[in-house]
Amino acid sequence: MTLEYLLDTSTVSAAIAKVPNLDVVKRLEEHGAECAIASIVWHELLYGCARLVPSRRRAILEAFLQDVVKTSFLILPYDDKAARWHASERVRLEAVGKPAPFVDGQIAAVAFSNQLTLVTANPRDFRSFADLEVQDWTKRRRGK
Repeated sequence: MTLEYLLDTSTVSAAIAKVPNLDVVKRLEEHGAECAIASIVWHELLYGCARLVPSRRRAILEAFLQDVVKTSFLILPYDDKAARWHASERVRLEAVGKPAPFVDGQIAAVAFSNQLTLVTANPRDFRSFADLEVQDWTKRRRGK
């Protein structure tokens, strides 16, 4: 199977929340083999978990990240191709008065440079990026 989707931190988090988003879980069951995460997302997940106080919940999340997320999804780097696209998008967006958050730009760049659809619970955060396909799996699909 080929890669089709890059999961944003918000999508992975929706699947592993105390009350998981069942729409996200279903889509991951259907398309998990077609998904990857960016190294930036991997960092955000690890950082978010490490900030939690030591607890049973933190231990479960740490195990889930290592045993499920890391083994299920290819972790794509923020490489030269992504950096070049990101730089040009930052210049373009700043010129029209719409600077984007740096980390969102990095994630968008990894998706764009790998020709993947970005899956996020926050599509508004990525709307300004040119030619970036974005989906929100937290919303129930029509007719499903």
